[in-house]
Parts: sequence; C-alpha cells; structure tokens
Amino acid sequence: MQATPRPSASPAQALSAMDHLIATSMVGQQEIAAQVGLNVTDLTCFAYVLEAGENLLTAGDLAARAHVTTGAVTGILNRLERAGYVTRRPDPKDRRRVRVAAQPDAEARIREIYEPYYARLMALFGEYSAEEIAVLTDWFTRASALAADYLEEHCRTD
Repeated sequence: MQATPRPSASPAQALSAMDHLIATSMVGQQEIAAQVGLNVTDLTCFAYVLEAGENLLTAGDLAARAHVTTGAVTGILNRLERAGYVTRRPDPKDRRRVRVAAQPDAEARIREIYEPYYARLMALFGEYSAEEIAVLTDWFTRASALAADYLEEHCRTD
C-alpha cells in the first residue's frame, strides 16, 4: 500500500491532538461506565481482566495495573463481583491468593459496546501503510511506557 500524503504537523500540534483524543476517550469511558452501571475505575479494571484472558490476574496484579492499593482493589473486585462482571477463583499454585475471571455474559455486554468502535478504529488504521502502522505502534508503546514511568515517579499509591 502506498502511503497517503499527510499534512505536516509540529510536535506541539501532535501533543494537542493527543490531548484531545485522551479527553474524548475519558468522557467516553465515563459515559460507557455509567451505561453499564460501573464507575470508570471499575470499568478499567474489568478491561484489564478481559485483556488478561485465560492468564487470570491476581488482585495484586490488578492493583498494580490500575495503580491502586490492594485495599482499594478489594473494593473494586467486590463491586465487580456483585454486579456480575467477575468471579474469584482460588489460585491453584498458592491457596492464599485468588485469581479474577470475567463472567462470559458480562464480557459479551462490554464487547457489544466496544466492537463497533474498534471496527471504526481498524478501518482508520487501514488508511495507513504498514510503515506508518509500525511508527504508530512504536509511538503508542513508548508513550505508554513513558506514562507508566511518570505515574510511578509522581503518583505512587504506597
């Protein structure tokens, strides 16, 4: 695929565009969370559970990913369990720990909401060359690591 000419942009314009995407995504997450009867943190934690798939997370794993304390994650898991989103399973290797599994019907409800959006994003990615997708993937990966490092440095929960 031939790369489509793109308008030139400065780093400041890219940063502004990123800020707009993040703000729109945050508002969207709040709207979706309200639609499914969760708060944004609980929805985010459920997304981490879904992302883990069959490699079930422990409560500690979830706390680290969500950047919350283990005490806070207990409340999150209690709410998600009461709402029918997750179940807790004993860890087969360590009886002191539990693993968190998504309830299939809850997973289906969330996928029903997100799949049309992801289909639109995939169509948008389809407008970019393989080389451009590689640059985007590299940027997203590196920016995510940078954000995680910044949170660790400036927003510790311990």
